[in-house]
Amino acid sequence: MNRDTNDALLKITESGAGVIFTVHVQPRASRTELCGVQGEELKLRLTSPPVDDAANKLCQEFLAKLLGVAKSRVTIIAGAKSRHKTIEVTGIERDAVLALLN
Repeated sequence: MNRDTNDALLKITESGAGVIFTVHVQPRASRTELCGVQGEELKLRLTSPPVDDAANKLCQEFLAKLLGVAKSRVTIIAGAKSRHKTIEVTGIERDAVLALLN
């Protein structure tokens, strides 16, 4: 993917503590992976089913691992019951999220 294209498509907001962005989650996938950008969101495939908060927990753990931060720094601030989630990650900058796409 072209970084300039991703800059224009992926919406990332810097907050005082870190960054806020949205993800589109596909639960019950064959493997957990980052699929790139879909619209203004990061697309994630997760092996967990959307039951008992399992997909949300895996989403937080997977993003923490990708970004190299502690799981406690990744928070779902909106969309816990939806495939479209708003994520806040504290202690990082916008470039750390964009680096995932290259």
